[in-house]
Amino acid sequence: MALLYKSDPTRGRRWQALFAEHAPDIEFRQWPDIGDPADIRYLLAWQPPEAIDTLLPNLEVLFATSAGIDQFDANALPEALPVVRMLDPSIEQGMIEYATFATLWLHRHMADYVRQQRERYWQAHMIQPASERRIGILGLGQLGGAIAHHLKGYGFQISGWSRTPREMDGIITYAGEATLASFLGGCDILICVLPLTPATRGVLNETLFHRLPQGAALINMGRGEHLVEADLTRALEAGQLSGAVLDVLREEPPAPDHPFWADERILMTPHVGAMTQPDTAFPVLLENLRRHQSGEKMLGEVDRGRGY
Repeated sequence: MALLYKSDPTRGRRWQALFAEHAPDIEFRQWPDIGDPADIRYLLAWQPPEAIDTLLPNLEVLFATSAGIDQFDANALPEALPVVRMLDPSIEQGMIEYATFATLWLHRHMADYVRQQRERYWQAHMIQPASERRIGILGLGQLGGAIAHHLKGYGFQISGWSRTPREMDGIITYAGEATLASFLGGCDILICVLPLTPATRGVLNETLFHRLPQGAALINMGRGEHLVEADLTRALEAGQLSGAVLDVLREEPPAPDHPFWADERILMTPHVGAMTQPDTAFPVLLENLRRHQSGEKMLGEVDRGRGY
C-alpha cells in the first residue's frame, strides 16, 4: 500500500521522514517517481495529475495539501473519489496572524506612513480606537471563526456572514443572501475568507463595494477569483474604498504591467497567508489514513456538491 505525494519537493522530504518514522506500513512515493501505479491507494497533492482515474486505477482517497480544494478541477476527478482537505493547525494559526497583520495595517494607516517615509514627510494620523472600528468576516467556517474570535480580543467590533446560520459568542452573525447587505453596511474593514465556489466567484465586485460604508477597506485572503480586480480599481479611484490588502490574485504572480503593482493603496503579498507544515499536518493526515483503513468517516471530507 502506497501514498503518492505531488507538491513541493522540499517539504516532500520531510513528509517522507515522518512516514518512515510513524507509519512505515504506508510506502511514501514522491512524484514523478510513482513506481507501480497499482500500489497507490492515497494521493496527497496540491494539484493531482491529469487522467487520474487511468493513471492511478486503485486510488481510494485524494488528500489536498491545502485547506481549500478549489484548485482542483472537479470535473477531472472520478465522481466517487473521496476528497479530503488539509486540517493542519498551522494553517489556522497562519491565517490568524495574516488577518491580524492586515487589519492592523489598515486600521493604523500603515500605507500612509510607508508613502510618507518615501516622500520624507513627517505627519501623524489620528488613531481611531479599536472599539470604534467595525471588522466584518465574509465566511465563518473554521478559519473565519478563528479569525473573528482572535480579532475580538483587540477590542474591535466583529461581525460575520455565512451562507448558513452560525452562533458565536461575542460575534454578531448574519446568514443568507437576504442579510448580506445589512452585514456589509456595518463593515469598515471587510475580510474575505470564503471558499471559492460557483456562487462566490467574483463576489468581491462593484455591487458589493457600494454596499460597504464609503472609505471602507478590503482584505482578501480567500482566492483571487473572488475579486473582480477592475472593480476594485474603480472603487479606489472613486473613494468608495480607501485601501486593500490582497494575499491572492487571479494570476499569480501578476503581470509586470498589472495596475496593482503601482497602486500605493494596495498591499500585495505572494499567497503567504498560511502554508501547510508537515510536522503539524502529519498527525491529522495519519489519523485520517487510519480512519479510512478502519472504515470510519474521515475529518475534513469535502462535500463534492458544495465544493467545500
